[in-house]
Amino acid sequence: MRTHPRRSANGGRHELGQNFLIHRPTIRAIVDLVASTEGTILEIGAGDGDLTTPLARLGRPLVAIDIDEHRVRTLRRRLPDVRIQHADALRHPLDHPVVVGNVPYHLTTPIMRRMLTRRSWRHAILLTQWEVARKRAGVGGGSMMSAQAAPWFEFRLHGRVPARHFRPVPSVDGGIIGITRRGSPLVDPRDRAAYERFVRDMFTGRGNGLVALVQQRARVTRGQARAAVRGADIDGCSLPRDLRPEQWAALWRGVSG
Repeated sequence: MRTHPRRSANGGRHELGQNFLIHRPTIRAIVDLVASTEGTILEIGAGDGDLTTPLARLGRPLVAIDIDEHRVRTLRRRLPDVRIQHADALRHPLDHPVVVGNVPYHLTTPIMRRMLTRRSWRHAILLTQWEVARKRAGVGGGSMMSAQAAPWFEFRLHGRVPARHFRPVPSVDGGIIGITRRGSPLVDPRDRAAYERFVRDMFTGRGNGLVALVQQRARVTRGQARAAVRGADIDGCSLPRDLRPEQWAALWRGVSG
């Protein structure tokens, strides 16, 4: 099938979810966050290179990927010292210590889920839609995905980016979130699958209070559930979204034995 010469084989601008960041102070803020890390850099969704160019000035090995083959060709001409690859962020190996990118909003969740199952990167600085960034950082209550990943990763919100700072202008604001792999996991990695199931059951279960949820989902007695909640220093009136990473880990240790 033939495509328009300026249209990607993967779709047009709308289909690729391309909302390009044009706000220079925000770009500098993201580059400064990357500069505080160490190691080679992988940029996902390079687009027109507005972030790629200042990242290249850091003087560190940089690989930039984009699914739009036309933009890849243009960037290769503009930045001959950077490895520009035509690739899909949902398939490309995340094999660099630092991952950075303006993530297409409609792909945020699958990209982030994929990242949180990979072991080869240490730091990620991602520009996502505001609600995702806020929830992942636990502002106003945590999400199930963040709670499942919290024993292995730390999430930090670095600011809100108004929609007017993108072209074309999206319908929602963006947010910058930093993710750092913990040096010492809060939960034994061998328990990860079981721990994630426990968190999922806690978020999706029904019960009159946290103790009842723990009792039902961990299949323990009410006394054991009450002791686990108390041992994790959790207020019995709390909801799963209210728990801090350390409390999730302590609660898991209290019921998994």
